[in-house]
Amino acid sequence: MKAYEIARARYAELGIDTEKVLGQLQNFHLSMHCWQADDVSGFESAGELSGGIQATGNYPGKARNIDELRADILKAKSLVPGTHRLNLHEIYGEFGGRKVDRDRVGVEHFQGWMEWSRENNTPLDFNSTSFSHPKSGNLSLSNPDKSIRDFWIEHTKRCRDIADAMGKSQGDPCIMNVWVHDGCKDMSVNHYMYRAFLKDSLDRIFAEKKENMKDCIEGKVFGIGLESFTVGSHDFYTAYAAANGKIPTIDTGHYHPTESPADKVSALLNFVPELMLHVSRPVRWDSDHVTLMDDPTLELFYEIVRADALERVHYGLDYFDGAINRTGAYVIGSRAAQKCMLRALLEPRDIISRYELEGKTCQVLTYLEEAKAMPWGAVYDEFCERNNVPVGEAYLKEIEAYEKEVTLKR
Repeated sequence: MKAYEIARARYAELGIDTEKVLGQLQNFHLSMHCWQADDVSGFESAGELSGGIQATGNYPGKARNIDELRADILKAKSLVPGTHRLNLHEIYGEFGGRKVDRDRVGVEHFQGWMEWSRENNTPLDFNSTSFSHPKSGNLSLSNPDKSIRDFWIEHTKRCRDIADAMGKSQGDPCIMNVWVHDGCKDMSVNHYMYRAFLKDSLDRIFAEKKENMKDCIEGKVFGIGLESFTVGSHDFYTAYAAANGKIPTIDTGHYHPTESPADKVSALLNFVPELMLHVSRPVRWDSDHVTLMDDPTLELFYEIVRADALERVHYGLDYFDGAINRTGAYVIGSRAAQKCMLRALLEPRDIISRYELEGKTCQVLTYLEEAKAMPWGAVYDEFCERNNVPVGEAYLKEIEAYEKEVTLKR
């Protein structure tokens, strides 16, 4: 492609090898989230969402069962260049129409997913599910009621067993994330007690070492109906991860609007072995809009590349917008994340860094600004061409056809 050759020459002038960058982008594997396809419903038939979480919108055609969900995910994957993973919540097991409570879930309920994973070259990641259950309430792992706390500890232990089996099956560690919604809607005075219970629960959950999975812990500012106090705050999980060698999860929708999730990368990586990302697009307070190539997301990926941390970060998506075409949401968000990573890889970092260390701010700003106008789009188009997926907005025709032929008939 002529445009790519021009771009290749332009970047070469800055000492950047676009062929090397394309290879790095090929090894950039997103963990696509299963819950976008069905608005976090899962297959438990447990009722409406509760426990500090909510999905909005009623766009027609959402997946109603496991076959439809898998079909939608594969369709989306076919329009995203590269090879990618799939991130499952526990409520997406194959329960065969039977009621399986969460403290009784087992590896057998995910054998079908492991077979699907091998057949479709899609490694699996995993999440425990503490929300939308009769025992969710406002507190799960930090509940003063020992019977409820023990229920969720058992659930999370079993999820680690499942993740370990997944990792062994696919020959690649399964990344398991623990997020609990625990908090208080109004004023409370027992903060230390709740956090002591949460720490003890996590200690019990993580007591047994697993060889084929990695543990992540995810904080939050607040949950819906839990606005006044969050037990698993960012401070709590940062301290726990640093003290116990766990992986903190940076969810870009889980911070105060004036905070920069990107700035957490260099701070945390000085103290923890790895990071997990849940990339979405917050709008004002906590929300899970479809990822776009916006400034906060760009800065997040720039910081990863600048820290030479490509191999220390796991890249997941986490949004659930039921107000738009759900398959399209997958493709838009996945390709946006790839574009952000590509632009970060194409930054003339060595030149800018040298000028910064020399105290030449004018030169630093010049290169940062001019990099924005470099022909990175031609490099991404080449990446799509080499992966045999539609270039530019051409993927929209396939999404519209799939909607007409499949999802609107549901």
